[in-house]
This record gives sequence, structure tokens and C-alpha cells, in this order.
Amino acid sequence: RQPRIFQRLGRICSVFLSALSVVVLSLGSLTGCVKDNDEATGSKPAAATARAGVVRLAPEAVAAAGIEVRPVARGLFRFHRDFPATVQPNKNKLAEVTTLVRGRAVDVYVDVGADVKAGALLARLYSSDLGLAQASYLKTSAKLHEAELAFERAKGLLEDKAISVAELQKREAEAKSARAEVREARNRLEVLGMHEPDIQRLDREHTISSYVPISAPFAGRVIARNLAKGEVAETHHELFTVADLSDLWVVANIPEKDVRFIHRDQSVEVLVAAYPNEVFQGTITYIGDVMDAATRTMKLRVVVPNRDARLKPEMFATLRVYTNTVTGVLTVPSAAVQRDQNRALVFVQVEPGLFEARSVTLGDESGEVVKVLEGLREGEPVVTKGAFALKSEAEKHKIEPVR
Repeated sequence: RQPRIFQRLGRICSVFLSALSVVVLSLGSLTGCVKDNDEATGSKPAAATARAGVVRLAPEAVAAAGIEVRPVARGLFRFHRDFPATVQPNKNKLAEVTTLVRGRAVDVYVDVGADVKAGALLARLYSSDLGLAQASYLKTSAKLHEAELAFERAKGLLEDKAISVAELQKREAEAKSARAEVREARNRLEVLGMHEPDIQRLDREHTISSYVPISAPFAGRVIARNLAKGEVAETHHELFTVADLSDLWVVANIPEKDVRFIHRDQSVEVLVAAYPNEVFQGTITYIGDVMDAATRTMKLRVVVPNRDARLKPEMFATLRVYTNTVTGVLTVPSAAVQRDQNRALVFVQVEPGLFEARSVTLGDESGEVVKVLEGLREGEPVVTKGAFALKSEAEKHKIEPVR
């Protein structure tokens, strides 16, 4: 009997082990199905997020990146163009002081930077040419006086029939010739810079003065001096440059494509590196009529008041020209826009910590603001600071912007 019992127990154990192995295999298959299902649904949230076109950051990562969000709004948009320019003296208020007669500098009274009044003495020259011209004038004047007296005497003698008509006519011709010589000598003095009061003094005093005064033509500042004491000044030399710096010119060259923004008497802004936080106001007074054939630019001139003399000639400047203000324009800060190859994108906050990359179509840019034509709706929260960090995170997962 015992052997039979053992045989039955063996068969029971065999059946139990077979059933147990089936259960184990079934559980293994079930586990595999669950694993496959997890892989199918995605056990990596980052990969699923990438396919959705969004970037998720933890709160501490958002703070570390300095991300700021602001709703997109419509408002005023003032478009402007900036052009490089230079500050120059107002040539309508600038004089290159020269001499009309060759001479040697006896005295020089002013230096560069001196403020002078109209008629102020800048220098004094000694000119032998001027002395000879004055002597010639005095001689011709004396000759004229003698000729006129002779003519008057001849008229009296003719009445007494003491001389002939031919003699009277001779005396008259000599007087006319003397008058012509005086006019010629007087014109010579005027060419050499003598004025009517000086000539009248010469007629009255008969005293020759060979000194030539060099005077300021108007009130202003001496911005150049090219004369030293003892130096010989020629008529073609520029001895001094006097400029009225109460207003200056700002000159720029405008590209052909931007000519449409320029109008005469238009108010503009002038920016200079010396005063980075200040804006100088000016007015367009001249627009070129002909484009430069080589550079395809047009000359533009702006007059800028300079009452405190802070602007200096030859300063580099930026000329800012504004167009008309447009209302109801959707804009975002330029810092919010990121570039991806030939596309522009911004990041829109879907929920705290979740940001969507959005392709946008942009319009004109004015300063730190750019116009949005397509891709955003008013009120959507856009990342205005820290967008570059989101772009870097997006590039890690090859995120495609939402269109």
C-alpha cells in the first residue's frame, strides 16, 4: 500500500507544479503587457511635453532664469528710424576771416575759444601796399583840386576873351581825367578794406596809416586761429574762423529706402554719446534734391538750438526720425522675441511653469518694442524676460513651435 500512496502523492505534486508554472507564466505575460502599455503611453513626461510643443520648468528653475510674464496689450505705436550723423557749425553763422591786403601781423589779440563781439579787434597788420594806395589817393585828390581850380579860372578868362575856347576845353578835360583818377584810387582803398569813415579821415587829416585792423564780422566764438605775431598774412589765407554756436547743424545721409519718412520742417530728436540720457530737439531745414549716385543716400540737415553750448562741432550723433503715431497696435517687447533660423517665436505661459513656444509674424520695430501681425491674441501672457532660457530648454527636446 505504501508504494501506491507515494505514487498518488507524486501525481498530485506533478499536477500542482504544472498549474503553478502556468500561473507564473501568466503573471509574467501580464507584467510584460503592463510594461509595454507603460512604454506605449510614455513613462517620460519630458518627451510627451516635447511633442505637445511646450516647456515645463520647476518653480525654482523659473526663478533662477528670471522669467517675467506680461499680458499682450494693444496701444500706441510710434515707429522711428535712426541715422548716423555729425554735428557741424551753422555755416550761415560762420565766417572765415581773411585780409584784403597783404601784410605782416603786428599784434594778435585773441586765441581759440575766445568769445568776441561784433567788430572786436582780432589782429592788426602792417601793410606797405595799403600805405602806397593811400598816398596815391592823396596825390590824385590834390591833382583833382588843382585841375578844378584851373578849369574855373579858364571859364573866367574865356568870358574876358583872354583865352580861346580850345584852352577852356583842355582845362575841362584835365579836370575830368583827374576825377577819374581819384575814383580809381578811392576804389582801390575800398578794395583794400578801407571804409567811408576811414577815407573821410584821410581826406580831412591827410595822414597815411599803413595798419590794417582785422575785426570780427559778428558776435561769436573763435574756433580756429591761423595767425601768429610777425607772420606775413596773404590775401588767400584764412586767419580766423568765427562761429555763432547758439545753434548748430546736424548733417546725416538718409538711405533711399527711408526717404519717405523725411519731411521739411519736421521735428526730430538728436542723440549724442556725450550725453546718453538726454535728447536734443531739432528741426529739418534742408532735404537734398539729388541722390548721391555712389552711396544712394540723400543729404539731410537739421538745426538744433545750442544755447548752453553743450553740443560741439564734429561730435558724432544719432538722428532719430519718428513717423505718425498709430493706435490699437499689438506689440511685445523686443526681448520677448527669439530667433530660430528664419522664424520668430515667443513663449506664451499656458499655466504656472508651463510655456508654449509660439511662431509669430512681426512688423516694424521701434526702439525696444516690436509690432506683432500674427500669432498672438490680446491678453495672452507672454514671457518678456528670460525667454532665451526657455529657448535653450526647448532646443534640448527639439520642441517645434505651435503654429
